[in-house]
Amino acid sequence: VSIPLSQHIGAPAQELVKKKEQVLCGQKIGASKGFISTNIHSSVTGEVASIGNLNSPLTGKVKGINIKITNPEDSPKQIDTNKKFQDIILEAGIVGMGGATFPTHVKLSPPKKIDTLIINGAECEPFLTCDYRQMLESTEEIIKGAKIIQDELKIEKLIIAVEDNKPEAIKAFNKYTRGFDFEVKELPTVYPQGGEKQLILSVLGRVVPEGKLPLEVGVIVHNVATCKAVYDAIEKGLPLTERAVTVTGAVKEPKNLLVKIGTPVSKLIDACGGYMGAPEKIVIGGPLMGFSTNTTDMPVSKATSGVIVFRKEDLPSLKMTNCIRCGRCVTACPMGLVPALMEQFAISELYERLLDWHVLNCIECGCCSYVCPARRPLVGYFKTGKRQVMNIVKERENK
Repeated sequence: VSIPLSQHIGAPAQELVKKKEQVLCGQKIGASKGFISTNIHSSVTGEVASIGNLNSPLTGKVKGINIKITNPEDSPKQIDTNKKFQDIILEAGIVGMGGATFPTHVKLSPPKKIDTLIINGAECEPFLTCDYRQMLESTEEIIKGAKIIQDELKIEKLIIAVEDNKPEAIKAFNKYTRGFDFEVKELPTVYPQGGEKQLILSVLGRVVPEGKLPLEVGVIVHNVATCKAVYDAIEKGLPLTERAVTVTGAVKEPKNLLVKIGTPVSKLIDACGGYMGAPEKIVIGGPLMGFSTNTTDMPVSKATSGVIVFRKEDLPSLKMTNCIRCGRCVTACPMGLVPALMEQFAISELYERLLDWHVLNCIECGCCSYVCPARRPLVGYFKTGKRQVMNIVKERENK
């Protein structure tokens, strides 16, 4: 396996092992560097083969640890649970499993009083069903993980939000409502329902102010898989060393797999019977918010929710033409932005103007790119532009 040291928002972990060192499954091999960072654990028992750069769909290259497996059946080493709640979560290396990978111990240290905990079971991206599978197979563990968070933070209300295209998951959660005192909220199936701000608006009717976090309106949102990881850490002493991944598209046997962190994507394809036809593009994550790649020579990380294979015949023509100013991107944007104009600022590197037009409110959902008849890669420009705009914001704050 090849385990990246950066699988989360914030500072990469600092490696704790050396080449040829023996490691145990569940052993901490990367230490958190700073508050917004987290720990990394070995998902296998074996020997450190090398430490170097690994392929990453997000950054191209990322530092990681290659481990040669010596005992594939070894169970994870338990973490120390005789600590403060947030410290156990940090020790376990838990991050947001919905894709953002924000360190969970930070999110569970709110500076303000929280009155509502929303558990996100929307899973609104097409193709992805790994959360749905976990909602069916680990219902009680998800609820118990959510209750642990609720009790530790003394939150009054717990709501589990699920889209109405998942009736079996809704039914599964409803079986436990009396015993555990929580509400199941059935939501319309619409993208991007799973976005934090959209979810809070749909569930509670509260609007998160521009540039602010959900805690400003008294809410914390956690993904269902994150709750399962919290339960595993608190009740079983298990670090985060595996995750559920949807493997679908042009593979012979589409599946949801429970995968060790660091497993090569190519092994997931093999586990699904191989390709069905010649692959043209592989998407890591969902088709709208994921990252496309032409290689399977990269490891599964804590952020890998899906692997989707597309053949040439599955893809529409992606020939880009000039913007025709149709306004479809404006209509589609769930944040009320003007993507067509913002794209011009991004291309022209007018980052001050991009900031003025609220690019930091962009949730990178991909709706604008999806509806664009000119095939403009709008969200790609905004991702790049946001990094530049954040530098401007930091410079202003330091003055």
